[in-house]
Amino acid sequence: MRKFAIYGKGGIGKSTTAANISASLARLGKKVIQIGCDPKADSTWNLLHGEPVMPVMDYYRTYTEEPDFEHIGKTGYGGVFCIETGGPTPGLGCAGRGIIATFDLIDELEVFDRIQPDVVLYDVLGDVVCGGFSAPIRDGYADEIFIVTSGEKMALYAAGNIIKAVENFKDRGYAQVRGIILNRRNVENEYDIVQAFANSHNLPIIADIPRSKEIQYYENQGMTVVEGNPDLPVSLLYQELARKLMDTPASDAR
Repeated sequence: MRKFAIYGKGGIGKSTTAANISASLARLGKKVIQIGCDPKADSTWNLLHGEPVMPVMDYYRTYTEEPDFEHIGKTGYGGVFCIETGGPTPGLGCAGRGIIATFDLIDELEVFDRIQPDVVLYDVLGDVVCGGFSAPIRDGYADEIFIVTSGEKMALYAAGNIIKAVENFKDRGYAQVRGIILNRRNVENEYDIVQAFANSHNLPIIADIPRSKEIQYYENQGMTVVEGNPDLPVSLLYQELARKLMDTPASDAR
């Protein structure tokens, strides 16, 4: 079982990237679990055709009992099992707590043992790498981390903070950053800027995703571009990225 975490600044396109990777892996015949670790709980929307799963934290607020296996997630496109952590009531509580509570529940319900996925994909907000949001890094859930960024300063700043957080745990055998996914925003000299950042951290750029109207077109219909038209150039890039993740041994991915 491969366990990937996709980190990035909010709004940088990490959820779009994660969902399209999951859709691509499903097309390769892989059994996938995608876990959205963001209070917005929108990571898996485009895998579920506009019928989102109830986030775990919403379930706790709505019902007196905790979710059982039938309610922790929902199956989406290609058989991808979708889970959303959700977050606290706005203004109350810690957003990262939703991640910790969900991970504890996943362990308690033995979700991985029941589903036996080939891939678990965590989609994690990277603006603030606090205890909750760093859980996939430090608690043995993810093995390999990929950071989505553009050439924008704040996106690169967040990427740098994620790398620093990972470095804090490097002596404990936890997850390691394996590469950068460039999600373009049409910044001047964008590739060169991101390449310089990647080089400074001894990391490869493993994918270069252009801005694409097709992505938004299919998202407006509640699906990934990979599902909507797998033969589009941008869809082929996501599918190539998925194959690259699976074809590269974890020990050699960096």
